[in-house]
Amino acid sequence: MDKKRSDCPISCSLDVFGDKWSLLVIRDIMLRGKVSYSEFLNSEEKIASNILVNRLGVLESENIVVKEVSLANKSKFVYSLTQKGADLLPIVIEIMAWGAKYNANCPRKELGKKIKKDKAGVIKELSQSLKVKVK
Repeated sequence: MDKKRSDCPISCSLDVFGDKWSLLVIRDIMLRGKVSYSEFLNSEEKIASNILVNRLGVLESENIVVKEVSLANKSKFVYSLTQKGADLLPIVIEIMAWGAKYNANCPRKELGKKIKKDKAGVIKELSQSLKVKVK
């Protein structure tokens, strides 16, 4: 990304993946197995189509996701994480844990309960499964 706010590592990171929509797309690929534009569009947060197109483009240009033609349907594209994207897993897990801890309206579902019990184990397990899928 050419435009940055400062040289602070936190600021530089947020310039790449720091808006809520980008993190939700990353979550959907990483934890929910979503791969297509229509699957992202149907997520519970109801992202607008123009914002989704923009965020997918940013994530692709930043080499966090890769876009490929679907093997099952040549007129459809699918998205997957690159290693750079997969490396965000511990951050996504930490954000989930923090959100569940401090927001009573975000109950811990099955994955959240596993994270509370053994965060390091969950990260290790998910990292292994992502290695198989990473482009």
